[in-house]
Amino acid sequence: MSEIPRPLLEIRNLAVDFRTTYGNVSAVQDASLSVAEGQTLAIVGESGSGKSTTAMAAIGLLPRNGRVSSGSILFDGEELVGMPEHRLRRIRGRQIGLVPQDPMSNLNPVTRIGTQVAETLLVHGMATSRNVDVKVVEALEAAGLPDAAERAKQYPHEFSGGMRQRALIAIGMACRPRLLIADEPTSALDVTVQRTILDQIGRMTEELGTAVLLITHDLGLAAERAEQLVVMHRGKVVETGPAAQLLEDPQHPYTRALVKAAPSVAAVRLQPGAFAASPDERARHAEEAFAAKADSASTAEDTGNIVELRDLTKAYKIRGRSEDFYAARNITLDVPRGRTVAIVGESGSGKTTTARMLLKLIEPTSGSMTFDGMDVANLSKEQLRDFRQRVQPVFQDPYSSLNPMFTVGRIVEEPLSTYKRGDSRARAARVRELMDQVALPHSMLRRYPSELSGGQRQRVAIARALALKPELLVCDEPVSALDVLVQAQILKLLADLQAELGLSYLFISHDLAVVRLISDYVCVMKDGELVEAASSEEVFTNPRHPYTRRLLASIPGNELEIYDEDPDIAS
Repeated sequence: MSEIPRPLLEIRNLAVDFRTTYGNVSAVQDASLSVAEGQTLAIVGESGSGKSTTAMAAIGLLPRNGRVSSGSILFDGEELVGMPEHRLRRIRGRQIGLVPQDPMSNLNPVTRIGTQVAETLLVHGMATSRNVDVKVVEALEAAGLPDAAERAKQYPHEFSGGMRQRALIAIGMACRPRLLIADEPTSALDVTVQRTILDQIGRMTEELGTAVLLITHDLGLAAERAEQLVVMHRGKVVETGPAAQLLEDPQHPYTRALVKAAPSVAAVRLQPGAFAASPDERARHAEEAFAAKADSASTAEDTGNIVELRDLTKAYKIRGRSEDFYAARNITLDVPRGRTVAIVGESGSGKTTTARMLLKLIEPTSGSMTFDGMDVANLSKEQLRDFRQRVQPVFQDPYSSLNPMFTVGRIVEEPLSTYKRGDSRARAARVRELMDQVALPHSMLRRYPSELSGGQRQRVAIARALALKPELLVCDEPVSALDVLVQAQILKLLADLQAELGLSYLFISHDLAVVRLISDYVCVMKDGELVEAASSEEVFTNPRHPYTRRLLASIPGNELEIYDEDPDIAS
Protein backbone atom coordinates (compact mmCIF):
# COMPACT_ATOMS: atom_id res chain seq x y z
CA MET A 1 0.00 0.00 0.00
CA SER A 2 1.50 3.33 -1.10
CA GLU A 3 2.13 5.94 1.54
CA ILE A 4 -0.14 9.00 1.47
CA PRO A 5 2.03 12.04 0.65
CA ARG A 6 2.30 14.71 3.32
CA PRO A 7 0.38 17.90 2.47
CA LEU A 8 2.58 20.87 1.60
CA LEU A 9 -0.38 23.25 1.85
CA GLU A 10 -3.28 22.33 4.12
CA ILE A 11 -6.36 24.52 4.53
CA ARG A 12 -8.87 23.50 7.15
CA ASN A 13 -12.32 25.01 7.83
CA LEU A 14 -11.32 28.36 6.35
CA ALA A 15 -13.72 31.30 6.61
CA VAL A 16 -13.03 34.69 5.02
CA ASP A 17 -15.12 37.84 5.57
CA PHE A 18 -15.08 41.25 3.90
CA ARG A 19 -16.16 44.47 5.55
CA THR A 20 -18.34 46.54 3.19
CA THR A 21 -20.57 49.58 3.48
CA TYR A 22 -23.48 47.14 3.60
CA GLY A 23 -22.03 45.09 6.45
CA ASN A 24 -19.85 41.99 6.61
CA VAL A 25 -19.93 39.69 3.58
CA SER A 26 -18.93 36.06 3.98
CA ALA A 27 -16.84 35.15 0.91
CA VAL A 28 -15.54 31.73 2.00
CA GLN A 29 -17.17 29.39 4.51
CA ASP A 30 -15.73 26.23 6.07
CA ALA A 31 -13.44 25.48 3.09
CA SER A 32 -10.93 22.63 3.36
CA LEU A 33 -8.36 21.35 0.86
CA SER A 34 -4.79 20.08 0.75
CA VAL A 35 -2.01 19.99 -1.83
CA ALA A 36 0.87 17.51 -1.57
CA GLU A 37 4.40 18.03 -2.87
CA GLY A 38 4.56 17.40 -6.59
CA GLN A 39 0.77 17.42 -6.91
CA THR A 40 -1.47 19.67 -8.98
CA LEU A 41 -4.83 20.54 -7.47
CA ALA A 42 -7.34 22.65 -9.40
CA ILE A 43 -10.07 24.79 -7.86
CA VAL A 44 -12.98 25.34 -10.26
CA GLY A 45 -16.20 27.26 -9.91
CA GLU A 46 -17.98 30.31 -11.24
CA SER A 47 -16.88 33.91 -10.69
CA GLY A 48 -17.41 34.96 -7.09
CA SER A 49 -17.39 31.37 -5.80
CA GLY A 50 -14.39 32.03 -3.54
CA LYS A 51 -11.62 30.41 -5.62
CA SER A 52 -9.22 33.37 -5.73
CA THR A 53 -10.15 34.51 -2.22
CA THR A 54 -9.12 31.12 -0.82
CA ALA A 55 -5.77 31.29 -2.62
CA MET A 56 -5.07 34.90 -1.60
CA ALA A 57 -5.88 34.07 2.01
CA ALA A 58 -3.26 31.32 1.87
CA ILE A 59 -0.47 33.83 1.22
CA GLY A 60 -1.81 36.75 3.21
CA LEU A 61 -2.74 38.92 0.22
CA LEU A 62 -6.37 39.63 0.99
CA PRO A 63 -7.57 43.22 0.42
CA ARG A 64 -7.49 45.50 3.46
CA ASN A 65 -11.18 44.96 4.14
CA GLY A 66 -10.76 41.17 4.08
CA ARG A 67 -9.80 38.89 6.97
CA VAL A 68 -9.57 35.23 7.86
CA SER A 69 -12.28 34.96 10.52
CA SER A 70 -11.63 31.31 11.37
CA GLY A 71 -9.80 28.22 10.23
CA SER A 72 -6.20 27.15 9.70
CA ILE A 73 -3.70 27.46 6.82
CA LEU A 74 -0.58 25.31 7.17
CA PHE A 75 2.40 25.52 4.80
CA ASP A 76 4.91 22.72 5.34
CA GLY A 77 3.46 22.32 8.84
CA GLU A 78 3.79 26.02 9.74
CA GLU A 79 0.68 28.08 10.53
CA LEU A 80 0.27 31.08 8.18
CA VAL A 81 -2.83 32.58 9.78
CA GLY A 82 -1.63 35.32 12.11
CA MET A 83 2.01 35.06 10.94
CA PRO A 84 3.85 38.43 11.11
CA GLU A 85 4.13 40.19 7.76
CA HIS A 86 7.95 40.17 7.73
CA ARG A 87 7.96 36.37 7.99
CA LEU A 88 5.28 36.02 5.30
CA ARG A 89 7.44 38.08 2.93
CA ARG A 90 10.22 35.48 3.20
CA ILE A 91 7.78 32.76 2.15
CA ARG A 92 6.00 34.65 -0.63
CA GLY A 93 7.89 34.58 -3.89
CA ARG A 94 10.68 32.31 -2.65
CA GLN A 95 8.69 29.31 -1.41
CA ILE A 96 5.21 30.17 -2.70
CA GLY A 97 5.08 31.68 -6.17
CA LEU A 98 2.06 33.50 -7.53
CA VAL A 99 0.82 34.03 -11.06
CA PRO A 100 -2.05 36.54 -10.66
CA GLN A 101 -5.04 36.79 -12.95
CA ASP A 102 -4.73 40.29 -14.40
CA PRO A 103 -1.56 41.02 -16.41
CA MET A 104 -2.14 44.76 -16.76
CA SER A 105 -2.65 45.76 -13.14
CA ASN A 106 0.17 43.48 -11.94
CA LEU A 107 2.89 44.78 -14.26
CA ASN A 108 4.44 48.22 -13.72
CA PRO A 109 3.64 50.17 -16.92
CA VAL A 110 6.72 52.42 -16.64
CA THR A 111 9.30 49.68 -15.92
CA ARG A 112 10.87 47.36 -18.48
CA ILE A 113 9.78 43.72 -18.34
CA GLY A 114 13.31 42.49 -17.67
CA THR A 115 13.71 44.86 -14.72
CA GLN A 116 10.53 43.52 -13.14
CA VAL A 117 11.71 39.92 -13.47
CA ALA A 118 15.15 40.89 -12.16
CA GLU A 119 13.64 42.52 -9.08
CA THR A 120 12.09 39.22 -8.01
CA LEU A 121 15.33 37.31 -8.59
CA LEU A 122 17.48 39.82 -6.68
CA VAL A 123 15.11 40.28 -3.72
CA HIS A 124 15.01 36.53 -3.09
CA GLY A 125 18.71 35.91 -3.68
CA MET A 126 18.21 33.86 -6.83
CA ALA A 127 20.65 36.00 -8.84
CA THR A 128 23.47 38.47 -8.39
CA SER A 129 24.05 41.76 -10.15
CA ARG A 130 26.56 39.96 -12.40
CA ASN A 131 24.33 37.17 -13.68
CA VAL A 132 20.87 38.65 -13.28
CA ASP A 133 20.51 39.50 -16.99
CA VAL A 134 21.18 35.88 -17.94
CA LYS A 135 18.70 34.64 -15.32
CA VAL A 136 16.05 37.05 -16.60
CA VAL A 137 16.37 35.71 -20.14
CA GLU A 138 16.18 32.13 -18.84
CA ALA A 139 13.00 32.91 -16.90
CA LEU A 140 11.32 34.59 -19.90
CA GLU A 141 12.30 31.73 -22.21
CA ALA A 142 10.89 29.20 -19.73
CA ALA A 143 7.59 31.09 -19.85
CA GLY A 144 7.47 30.74 -23.63
CA LEU A 145 8.48 34.25 -24.73
CA PRO A 146 10.41 34.26 -28.04
CA ASP A 147 13.37 36.64 -28.46
CA ALA A 148 13.57 36.88 -24.68
CA ALA A 149 16.69 39.08 -24.63
CA GLU A 150 14.96 41.70 -26.80
CA ARG A 151 11.60 41.37 -25.03
CA ALA A 152 13.27 42.01 -21.67
CA LYS A 153 14.06 45.55 -22.86
CA GLN A 154 10.44 46.35 -23.70
CA TYR A 155 7.61 47.82 -21.65
CA PRO A 156 4.24 46.15 -20.89
CA HIS A 157 2.36 48.32 -23.41
CA GLU A 158 4.56 46.86 -26.17
CA PHE A 159 3.33 43.34 -25.35
CA SER A 160 0.11 41.66 -26.43
CA GLY A 161 -2.26 40.46 -23.70
CA GLY A 162 -0.90 36.93 -23.92
CA MET A 163 2.70 38.13 -23.79
CA ARG A 164 1.98 40.14 -20.65
CA GLN A 165 0.53 37.05 -19.03
CA ARG A 166 3.65 35.11 -19.92
CA ALA A 167 5.78 37.82 -18.29
CA LEU A 168 3.76 37.33 -15.09
CA ILE A 169 4.31 33.60 -15.33
CA ALA A 170 8.05 34.20 -15.67
CA ILE A 171 8.01 36.31 -12.49
CA GLY A 172 6.00 33.72 -10.58
CA MET A 173 8.25 30.85 -11.66
CA ALA A 174 11.59 32.69 -11.49
CA CYS A 175 12.49 31.55 -7.96
CA ARG A 176 11.45 27.95 -8.62
CA PRO A 177 9.08 27.90 -5.63
CA ARG A 178 7.89 24.80 -3.77
CA LEU A 179 4.26 25.82 -4.32
CA LEU A 180 2.96 27.76 -7.31
CA ILE A 181 -0.44 29.41 -6.99
CA ALA A 182 -1.66 29.99 -10.54
CA ASP A 183 -4.82 32.12 -10.68
CA GLU A 184 -6.18 31.71 -14.23
CA PRO A 185 -2.57 31.52 -15.56
CA THR A 186 -3.52 30.92 -19.18
CA SER A 187 -6.83 32.77 -19.51
CA ALA A 188 -5.28 35.31 -21.90
CA LEU A 189 -3.28 32.78 -23.91
CA ASP A 190 -4.03 30.95 -27.13
CA VAL A 191 -4.12 27.17 -27.00
CA THR A 192 -0.65 26.53 -28.40
CA VAL A 193 1.09 28.91 -26.00
CA GLN A 194 -1.21 27.66 -23.25
CA ARG A 195 0.11 24.16 -23.81
CA THR A 196 3.72 25.44 -23.75
CA ILE A 197 3.14 27.14 -20.40
CA LEU A 198 1.30 24.22 -18.87
CA ASP A 199 3.97 21.81 -20.09
CA GLN A 200 6.58 23.99 -18.39
CA ILE A 201 4.63 23.99 -15.14
CA GLY A 202 4.30 20.21 -15.48
CA ARG A 203 8.05 19.79 -15.90
CA MET A 204 8.67 21.91 -12.82
CA THR A 205 6.27 19.74 -10.83
CA GLU A 206 8.00 16.58 -11.97
CA GLU A 207 11.64 17.71 -11.69
CA LEU A 208 11.49 19.85 -8.54
CA GLY A 209 8.54 18.32 -6.70
CA THR A 210 6.74 21.67 -6.96
CA ALA A 211 3.09 21.64 -5.99
CA VAL A 212 0.60 23.62 -8.08
CA LEU A 213 -2.64 25.17 -6.89
CA LEU A 214 -4.43 25.92 -10.15
CA ILE A 215 -7.42 28.24 -10.16
CA THR A 216 -9.37 28.08 -13.39
CA HIS A 217 -12.80 28.19 -14.98
CA ASP A 218 -11.57 25.97 -17.84
CA LEU A 219 -12.75 22.45 -17.00
CA GLY A 220 -10.85 20.89 -19.89
CA LEU A 221 -7.62 22.43 -18.64
CA ALA A 222 -8.35 21.37 -15.05
CA ALA A 223 -9.16 17.80 -16.07
CA GLU A 224 -6.06 17.45 -18.22
CA ARG A 225 -3.55 19.04 -15.84
CA ALA A 226 -4.71 18.32 -12.29
CA GLU A 227 -4.76 15.10 -10.31
CA GLN A 228 -7.36 16.44 -7.88
CA LEU A 229 -10.30 18.84 -8.35
CA VAL A 230 -12.05 21.03 -5.80
CA VAL A 231 -15.38 22.53 -6.85
CA MET A 232 -16.46 25.71 -5.06
CA HIS A 233 -19.90 27.31 -5.13
CA ARG A 234 -20.95 30.41 -3.18
CA GLY A 235 -17.92 30.25 -0.92
CA LYS A 236 -18.20 26.55 -0.07
CA VAL A 237 -16.44 23.41 -1.26
CA VAL A 238 -19.27 21.30 -2.70
CA GLU A 239 -17.28 18.43 -4.21
CA THR A 240 -13.71 17.17 -4.30
CA GLY A 241 -11.99 14.13 -5.77
CA PRO A 242 -9.76 12.79 -8.55
CA ALA A 243 -10.10 15.02 -11.63
CA ALA A 244 -11.01 12.39 -14.23
CA GLN A 245 -13.46 10.63 -11.93
CA LEU A 246 -15.17 13.84 -10.88
CA LEU A 247 -15.70 15.05 -14.45
CA GLU A 248 -16.85 11.66 -15.75
CA ASP A 249 -19.25 11.05 -12.86
CA PRO A 250 -20.00 14.30 -10.95
CA GLN A 251 -22.20 13.85 -7.89
CA HIS A 252 -23.18 17.37 -6.85
CA PRO A 253 -25.86 19.13 -8.97
CA TYR A 254 -23.66 22.23 -9.29
CA THR A 255 -20.73 20.18 -10.60
CA ARG A 256 -23.01 18.53 -13.14
CA ALA A 257 -24.21 21.97 -14.27
CA LEU A 258 -20.60 23.16 -14.64
CA VAL A 259 -19.60 20.16 -16.74
CA LYS A 260 -22.63 20.39 -19.01
CA ALA A 261 -21.99 24.11 -19.61
CA ALA A 262 -18.38 23.62 -20.74
CA PRO A 263 -17.95 24.44 -24.46
CA SER A 264 -16.58 21.81 -26.82
CA VAL A 265 -15.22 21.79 -30.38
CA ALA A 266 -17.56 18.86 -31.00
CA ALA A 267 -20.56 21.08 -30.27
CA VAL A 268 -22.82 22.61 -32.89
CA ARG A 269 -23.43 26.30 -33.56
CA LEU A 270 -25.61 27.85 -30.86
CA GLN A 271 -29.16 28.51 -32.01
CA PRO A 272 -31.28 31.42 -30.80
CA GLY A 273 -33.72 30.63 -28.05
CA ALA A 274 -31.28 28.26 -26.32
CA PHE A 275 -31.07 30.71 -23.45
CA ALA A 276 -33.26 33.52 -22.18
CA ALA A 277 -32.54 35.84 -19.27
CA SER A 278 -36.27 35.74 -18.46
CA PRO A 279 -37.61 32.67 -20.33
CA ASP A 280 -41.31 33.50 -20.28
CA GLU A 281 -40.67 36.89 -21.85
CA ARG A 282 -37.90 36.10 -24.38
CA ALA A 283 -38.51 32.54 -25.58
CA ARG A 284 -41.35 33.54 -27.91
CA HIS A 285 -39.32 36.36 -29.47
CA ALA A 286 -36.32 34.10 -30.02
CA GLU A 287 -38.49 31.40 -31.61
CA GLU A 288 -40.08 33.90 -33.98
CA ALA A 289 -36.69 35.39 -34.86
CA PHE A 290 -35.27 31.95 -35.59
CA ALA A 291 -38.18 31.15 -37.90
CA ALA A 292 -37.71 34.47 -39.70
CA LYS A 293 -34.00 33.80 -40.07
CA ALA A 294 -34.70 30.37 -41.55
CA ASP A 295 -37.22 31.83 -44.01
CA SER A 296 -34.71 34.39 -45.19
CA ALA A 297 -31.78 31.96 -45.49
CA SER A 298 -32.28 31.57 -49.23
CA THR A 299 -31.91 35.33 -49.73
CA ALA A 300 -28.88 35.69 -47.47
CA GLU A 301 -26.73 36.78 -50.40
CA ASP A 302 -28.97 39.81 -50.90
CA THR A 303 -28.31 41.14 -47.40
CA GLY A 304 -24.69 41.90 -48.33
CA ASN A 305 -21.77 42.49 -46.02
CA ILE A 306 -21.84 44.98 -43.19
CA VAL A 307 -18.01 45.02 -43.08
CA GLU A 308 -15.50 44.55 -45.89
CA LEU A 309 -11.74 44.64 -45.30
CA ARG A 310 -9.42 44.66 -48.29
CA ASP A 311 -5.63 44.21 -48.07
CA LEU A 312 -5.64 45.82 -44.63
CA THR A 313 -2.09 46.29 -43.34
CA LYS A 314 -0.57 47.75 -40.18
CA ALA A 315 3.20 48.26 -39.96
CA TYR A 316 5.20 49.70 -37.06
CA LYS A 317 8.62 51.28 -36.95
CA ILE A 318 10.84 49.47 -34.45
CA ARG A 319 13.66 51.26 -32.67
CA GLY A 320 17.04 49.99 -33.82
CA ARG A 321 15.62 48.10 -36.82
CA SER A 322 15.61 49.17 -40.45
CA GLU A 323 12.69 46.93 -41.41
CA ASP A 324 9.11 47.59 -40.31
CA PHE A 325 7.25 45.15 -38.13
CA TYR A 326 3.96 44.02 -39.70
CA ALA A 327 1.30 43.40 -37.04
CA ALA A 328 -1.23 42.68 -39.81
CA ARG A 329 -0.53 42.23 -43.51
CA ASN A 330 -2.99 42.15 -46.43
CA ILE A 331 -6.04 41.13 -44.38
CA THR A 332 -9.06 40.57 -46.61
CA LEU A 333 -12.31 39.41 -45.05
CA ASP A 334 -16.05 40.12 -45.00
CA VAL A 335 -18.57 40.17 -42.17
CA PRO A 336 -22.00 39.25 -43.62
CA ARG A 337 -24.89 41.16 -42.12
CA GLY A 338 -26.45 39.32 -39.21
CA ARG A 339 -23.67 36.74 -39.00
CA THR A 340 -20.64 36.04 -36.80
CA VAL A 341 -17.11 35.98 -38.15
CA ALA A 342 -14.46 34.77 -35.72
CA ILE A 343 -10.74 35.49 -35.92
CA VAL A 344 -8.52 32.95 -34.15
CA GLY A 345 -4.78 32.61 -33.77
CA GLU A 346 -1.92 32.81 -31.32
CA SER A 347 -1.11 35.84 -29.19
CA GLY A 348 0.58 38.40 -31.41
CA SER A 349 -0.92 36.96 -34.61
CA GLY A 350 -2.66 40.25 -35.43
CA LYS A 351 -6.21 39.49 -34.29
CA THR A 352 -6.59 42.47 -31.97
CA THR A 353 -4.69 44.78 -34.33
CA THR A 354 -7.24 44.00 -37.06
CA ALA A 355 -10.12 44.71 -34.69
CA ARG A 356 -8.60 47.97 -33.47
CA MET A 357 -8.18 49.19 -37.04
CA LEU A 358 -11.84 48.47 -37.76
CA LEU A 359 -12.82 50.36 -34.60
CA LYS A 360 -10.66 53.32 -35.72
CA LEU A 361 -8.60 53.11 -32.56
CA ILE A 362 -5.47 52.81 -34.72
CA GLU A 363 -5.00 53.86 -38.34
CA PRO A 364 -4.04 51.27 -40.96
CA THR A 365 -0.85 51.68 -42.94
CA SER A 366 -2.62 50.65 -46.14
CA GLY A 367 -5.73 48.91 -47.40
CA SER A 368 -9.41 49.78 -47.13
CA MET A 369 -12.29 49.27 -44.71
CA THR A 370 -15.98 49.77 -45.40
CA PHE A 371 -18.89 49.64 -42.96
CA ASP A 372 -22.39 49.48 -44.45
CA GLY A 373 -20.92 50.82 -47.69
CA MET A 374 -19.11 53.76 -46.04
CA ASP A 375 -15.36 54.24 -46.33
CA VAL A 376 -14.32 54.02 -42.67
CA ALA A 377 -10.98 55.74 -43.32
CA ASN A 378 -12.64 58.96 -44.59
CA LEU A 379 -15.62 59.53 -42.30
CA SER A 380 -16.75 63.07 -41.56
CA LYS A 381 -17.11 64.17 -37.95
CA GLU A 382 -20.87 63.55 -38.07
CA GLN A 383 -20.42 60.17 -39.77
CA LEU A 384 -17.81 59.17 -37.21
CA ARG A 385 -20.22 59.96 -34.36
CA ASP A 386 -22.85 57.79 -36.07
CA PHE A 387 -20.26 55.05 -36.66
CA ARG A 388 -19.31 55.00 -32.96
CA GLN A 389 -22.94 54.31 -32.03
CA ARG A 390 -23.46 51.59 -34.60
CA VAL A 391 -20.19 49.78 -33.85
CA GLN A 392 -19.37 48.94 -30.24
CA PRO A 393 -16.38 47.12 -28.72
CA VAL A 394 -16.09 44.58 -25.93
CA PHE A 395 -12.44 44.61 -24.91
CA GLN A 396 -10.32 41.74 -23.65
CA ASP A 397 -9.33 43.14 -20.27
CA PRO A 398 -12.26 43.89 -17.91
CA TYR A 399 -9.90 45.47 -15.37
CA SER A 400 -8.54 48.32 -17.48
CA SER A 401 -11.64 48.91 -19.66
CA LEU A 402 -13.86 50.05 -16.76
CA ASN A 403 -13.45 53.42 -15.03
CA PRO A 404 -12.54 52.57 -11.41
CA MET A 405 -14.07 55.87 -10.19
CA PHE A 406 -17.53 55.13 -11.65
CA THR A 407 -20.22 52.93 -10.17
CA VAL A 408 -21.50 50.06 -12.28
CA GLY A 409 -24.72 51.97 -12.91
CA ARG A 410 -22.84 54.99 -14.22
CA ILE A 411 -20.55 52.82 -16.39
CA VAL A 412 -23.48 51.12 -18.13
CA GLU A 413 -25.41 54.40 -18.47
CA GLU A 414 -22.45 56.38 -19.84
CA PRO A 415 -23.05 55.59 -23.56
CA LEU A 416 -26.74 56.49 -23.18
CA SER A 417 -25.86 59.82 -21.55
CA THR A 418 -23.10 60.61 -24.03
CA TYR A 419 -25.40 60.14 -27.00
CA LYS A 420 -28.45 61.62 -25.21
CA ARG A 421 -30.63 58.53 -25.45
CA GLY A 422 -33.88 59.17 -23.54
CA ASP A 423 -34.45 60.98 -20.25
CA SER A 424 -33.01 59.89 -16.90
CA ARG A 425 -35.94 57.59 -16.15
CA ALA A 426 -35.71 55.85 -19.53
CA ARG A 427 -31.96 55.46 -19.16
CA ALA A 428 -32.33 53.96 -15.68
CA ALA A 429 -34.87 51.44 -17.03
CA ARG A 430 -32.54 50.53 -19.90
CA VAL A 431 -29.64 50.01 -17.46
CA ARG A 432 -31.75 47.63 -15.37
CA GLU A 433 -32.76 45.75 -18.52
CA LEU A 434 -29.10 45.39 -19.51
CA MET A 435 -28.17 44.10 -16.05
CA ASP A 436 -30.85 41.43 -16.43
CA GLN A 437 -29.53 40.48 -19.86
CA VAL A 438 -26.02 39.83 -18.54
CA ALA A 439 -27.31 38.12 -15.37
CA LEU A 440 -26.15 40.70 -12.83
CA PRO A 441 -28.35 41.74 -9.87
CA HIS A 442 -29.59 45.32 -9.70
CA SER A 443 -27.90 45.63 -6.31
CA MET A 444 -24.56 45.82 -8.14
CA LEU A 445 -25.47 49.14 -9.75
CA ARG A 446 -24.12 50.99 -6.70
CA ARG A 447 -20.86 49.04 -6.55
CA TYR A 448 -17.48 49.95 -8.05
CA PRO A 449 -15.38 47.74 -10.36
CA SER A 450 -12.93 46.99 -7.53
CA GLU A 451 -15.77 45.29 -5.65
CA LEU A 452 -16.50 42.85 -8.49
CA SER A 453 -14.88 39.62 -9.63
CA GLY A 454 -13.19 39.44 -13.04
CA GLY A 455 -16.16 37.71 -14.60
CA GLN A 456 -18.59 40.24 -13.16
CA ARG A 457 -16.53 43.11 -14.58
CA GLN A 458 -16.60 41.56 -18.04
CA ARG A 459 -20.37 41.22 -17.86
CA VAL A 460 -20.57 44.94 -17.03
CA ALA A 461 -18.42 45.67 -20.09
CA ILE A 462 -20.76 43.60 -22.28
CA ALA A 463 -23.81 45.39 -20.87
CA ARG A 464 -22.22 48.76 -21.68
CA ALA A 465 -21.49 47.63 -25.25
CA LEU A 466 -25.15 46.62 -25.76
CA ALA A 467 -26.53 49.87 -24.33
CA LEU A 468 -26.86 51.70 -27.67
CA LYS A 469 -28.28 48.67 -29.50
CA PRO A 470 -25.46 48.64 -32.06
CA GLU A 471 -25.47 46.82 -35.40
CA LEU A 472 -21.94 45.43 -35.07
CA LEU A 473 -20.15 44.23 -31.95
CA VAL A 474 -16.38 43.83 -32.14
CA CYS A 475 -15.72 41.32 -29.36
CA ASP A 476 -12.07 40.92 -28.35
CA GLU A 477 -11.93 37.86 -26.07
CA PRO A 478 -15.31 38.81 -24.52
CA VAL A 479 -15.71 35.64 -22.43
CA SER A 480 -12.09 34.79 -21.62
CA ALA A 481 -12.52 36.02 -18.03
CA LEU A 482 -15.79 34.18 -17.41
CA ASP A 483 -16.46 30.83 -15.80
CA VAL A 484 -18.17 28.20 -17.93
CA LEU A 485 -21.69 28.76 -16.60
CA VAL A 486 -21.64 32.52 -17.22
CA GLN A 487 -19.70 31.96 -20.45
CA ALA A 488 -22.46 29.70 -21.75
CA GLN A 489 -25.06 32.21 -20.62
CA ILE A 490 -23.36 35.11 -22.41
CA LEU A 491 -22.76 33.14 -25.62
CA LYS A 492 -26.38 32.04 -25.77
CA LEU A 493 -27.47 35.60 -25.03
CA LEU A 494 -25.37 36.83 -27.95
CA ALA A 495 -27.03 34.23 -30.18
CA ASP A 496 -30.49 35.38 -29.08
CA LEU A 497 -29.66 39.05 -29.57
CA GLN A 498 -28.26 38.36 -33.02
CA ALA A 499 -31.48 36.67 -34.08
CA GLU A 500 -33.75 39.30 -32.52
CA LEU A 501 -31.86 42.43 -33.56
CA GLY A 502 -29.96 41.31 -36.64
CA LEU A 503 -26.63 42.00 -34.94
CA SER A 504 -23.34 41.19 -36.64
CA TYR A 505 -20.29 40.09 -34.66
CA LEU A 506 -16.56 40.18 -35.31
CA PHE A 507 -15.52 37.75 -32.60
CA ILE A 508 -11.87 37.43 -31.58
CA SER A 509 -10.87 34.54 -29.36
CA HIS A 510 -8.09 32.08 -28.63
CA ASP A 511 -10.68 29.59 -27.28
CA LEU A 512 -11.61 27.40 -30.23
CA ALA A 513 -14.41 25.66 -28.35
CA VAL A 514 -16.06 29.05 -27.79
CA VAL A 515 -15.53 29.97 -31.45
CA ARG A 516 -17.22 26.71 -32.47
CA LEU A 517 -20.33 27.68 -30.52
CA ILE A 518 -20.69 31.28 -31.69
CA SER A 519 -19.31 31.59 -35.22
CA ASP A 520 -20.66 31.13 -38.75
CA TYR A 521 -17.28 31.77 -40.38
CA VAL A 522 -13.73 31.42 -39.05
CA CYS A 523 -10.56 33.23 -40.12
CA VAL A 524 -7.25 31.83 -38.85
CA MET A 525 -4.34 34.26 -38.44
CA LYS A 526 -0.65 33.52 -37.99
CA ASP A 527 2.19 36.06 -37.82
CA GLY A 528 -0.06 38.86 -39.04
CA GLU A 529 -1.48 37.02 -42.05
CA LEU A 530 -4.65 35.06 -42.82
CA VAL A 531 -3.75 31.43 -43.43
CA GLU A 532 -7.25 29.93 -43.62
CA ALA A 533 -10.79 31.26 -43.94
CA ALA A 534 -13.93 29.16 -44.34
CA SER A 535 -17.23 28.29 -42.72
CA SER A 536 -17.04 27.23 -39.09
CA GLU A 537 -18.17 23.72 -39.98
CA GLU A 538 -15.43 23.30 -42.58
CA VAL A 539 -12.63 24.69 -40.39
CA PHE A 540 -13.49 22.43 -37.45
CA THR A 541 -14.25 19.25 -39.37
CA ASN A 542 -11.80 19.56 -42.25
CA PRO A 543 -9.00 22.01 -41.42
CA ARG A 544 -6.69 22.50 -44.40
CA HIS A 545 -3.73 24.46 -43.07
CA PRO A 546 -1.20 22.67 -40.81
CA TYR A 547 -1.33 25.58 -38.37
CA THR A 548 -5.11 25.24 -38.00
CA ARG A 549 -4.71 21.52 -37.33
CA ARG A 550 -2.07 22.30 -34.70
CA LEU A 551 -4.40 24.76 -32.98
CA LEU A 552 -7.18 22.18 -32.81
CA ALA A 553 -4.84 19.50 -31.48
CA SER A 554 -3.65 21.81 -28.67
CA ILE A 555 -7.04 22.26 -27.00
CA PRO A 556 -6.79 21.06 -23.37
CA GLY A 557 -9.05 18.19 -22.39
CA ASN A 558 -10.13 17.61 -25.97
CA GLU A 559 -9.80 13.82 -25.70
CA LEU A 560 -11.31 13.40 -22.23
CA GLU A 561 -14.54 11.55 -21.56
CA ILE A 562 -16.90 14.09 -20.01
CA TYR A 563 -20.17 13.47 -18.22
CA ASP A 564 -23.21 14.24 -20.39
CA GLU A 565 -26.61 13.56 -18.89
CA ASP A 566 -28.48 15.01 -21.85
CA PRO A 567 -27.16 14.16 -25.34
CA ASP A 568 -28.61 17.43 -26.64
CA ILE A 569 -26.38 19.45 -24.31
CA ALA A 570 -22.81 19.91 -25.54
CA SER A 571 -20.31 18.65 -23.00
